[in-house]
Amino acid sequence: MTVQRTDLDLGHYERFLNVPTSQANNITTGRIYQSVISKERQGMYLGKTVQVIPHITDEIKENIKFLGSNGEFDIIITEIGGTVGDIESLPYIEALRQLKWEMGEDNLIVIHLTLIPYLSAAKELKTKPTQHSVKTLMESGGTS
Repeated sequence: MTVQRTDLDLGHYERFLNVPTSQANNITTGRIYQSVISKERQGMYLGKTVQVIPHITDEIKENIKFLGSNGEFDIIITEIGGTVGDIESLPYIEALRQLKWEMGEDNLIVIHLTLIPYLSAAKELKTKPTQHSVKTLMESGGTS
């Protein structure tokens, strides 16, 4: 029996959007690195040193573009989990920055969702973490 791992959010997307999803709809960092390592071992990088930029970011972009290549969908929603500024998310944010430049600003939109907690003791919303997150995202070129 083959075990396929995927993100639980895919079930939510299937139900709310009424669109079937598959493992191709779930891009993981492990799968990205595994693909890059496989390509390197096949000599596809012509002996060059494998680097996060361009090899990992190019692989992320290829995976995102693959979903839109069959012409079946009008849009592709790409959820990047984690925290802006964490080292794990940097290749994904850089890939989005590159895609926005390659495809044109009219063809890619970044929607940044954050938690703005309400502190009942102070009776106020705490926006400072969101402000820092937005600043970091803008500095990385993830949005304009």
